[in-house]
Amino acid sequence: MRNSKRVRYSPLWVIILVICWGTVLSVRCGGQVSPRPNVLLIYTDDQGQWGAGIYDNTEIHTPNIDRIFQEGVTFRRAFVPTPVCSPARATLLTSRYSIQHGVEDYINPRETELGIRDDYLLLPELLQEHGYTTGLVGKWHLGTTPLYHPTKHGFDYFMGFVEGGTRPVDPMLEINGNKQQCTGPLPDLLTDASLAFIRDNAETPFYLSVHYRAPHMPYGPVPDQDRDWYLDLDPTIPRYPDLDEAKVRTWTRDYYASISSVDRNINRLLATLDSLDLSDNTIVIFTSDHGYNIGHHGIHTKGNGWWALKEMEGPKHRRPNMWDTSLSIPLGIRWPSHIAPASEIREMVTSLDFYPTILDMLDITPPPDLTFEGQSIVPLLTSTERNVPWRDAVFGCYDMHHGAVAHMRYIRTRDWKYIRHYEQGAEDELFDLQKDPGETRNLIDNPKSRIVLAGLQIRLLEWQRSVSDSFAQ
Repeated sequence: MRNSKRVRYSPLWVIILVICWGTVLSVRCGGQVSPRPNVLLIYTDDQGQWGAGIYDNTEIHTPNIDRIFQEGVTFRRAFVPTPVCSPARATLLTSRYSIQHGVEDYINPRETELGIRDDYLLLPELLQEHGYTTGLVGKWHLGTTPLYHPTKHGFDYFMGFVEGGTRPVDPMLEINGNKQQCTGPLPDLLTDASLAFIRDNAETPFYLSVHYRAPHMPYGPVPDQDRDWYLDLDPTIPRYPDLDEAKVRTWTRDYYASISSVDRNINRLLATLDSLDLSDNTIVIFTSDHGYNIGHHGIHTKGNGWWALKEMEGPKHRRPNMWDTSLSIPLGIRWPSHIAPASEIREMVTSLDFYPTILDMLDITPPPDLTFEGQSIVPLLTSTERNVPWRDAVFGCYDMHHGAVAHMRYIRTRDWKYIRHYEQGAEDELFDLQKDPGETRNLIDNPKSRIVLAGLQIRLLEWQRSVSDSFAQ
């Protein structure tokens, strides 16, 4: 028979064991020893991928934006499904296409009945359920009535404007539930509120979305310290027949200055994280709602852009489009201890991926009935393997109602893009992205491309049916 001993512990040993066990629980459960990470999402408005120095633009001054990328990862192929404001913002919060979440075009201020639906569990709502304090500073553009207010859709704190825009200087902003006339440059005012939110919540896990209005039109005025970088710049501009080059150069300088006004304020955000000792435990994501054109393809603005030609210019002359310049976004993520500095990813990702990615980063399991159209990019960020299984195509849709009528769908692979136009009189488009990355030659009627086109048409139709697109036939 095996002898047994009854071990007796002194009170001192009991105390030590309790302390040690509490430390283990703290590390595992997110206590002070290993707190859950914060998330700071910096979201600009109308910033094309080409509008940042990290994307090989040597003429723009964006050292602080570039710092996020240099201290983390740069995505070279990041896209949005819909290249205008409101649908892109709804996609960020739902991981759904505009066909599904119902915000098809930008919401006009007169469309008070439109806004983000309440039958989806939005990203900030789920984060609230898991103990995060959530804040939105800046542009909302997902409904103007109380029913659609950000605080009704997952944000504990809101400061900014619910409409699509406001003045770049001395704006009217909502603060503590009341509209107030403010004094100063808008990016500075939004940053002031963001810094206050970070300081107030430094001891608890937070999710903060800073939605700058810049560099949306009008691009200025901006402070002299941001404008002065470009006073003597003769910017490189796209070449296009009959392009109004003088205006395009002016727009480009003003656009760069607007981006630099955001960049200067990003330095304030990063410095505050450093001063509060939060940098190592804060995931910083920098991106934009969609791409942009200033003379690219002869147009100005985005997926609902207008011609910028000498004889044809302005909002009355629309050119609905799904070119890469309208779809490509800057995307950089700094995640200390998880992402090696100066990393680069060339796989195709989309804004549909943000929701599942952030949950994955925070180790939050979504409810079993919650589905996403995107997928977590964490395997791309953290895997030591070069060949992570990943998608070989991205899809998108845009039903344009303002300024013109258009119904566009696209499929993009690494090598090809096919754009299906359902609006009357428009021609479908097919581009060979390897030979023609600027999408200047439409091969839709080229006999040599028939086999490729047929394959893309089949895949696009399959996707349309999978999301219950009414145009799928």
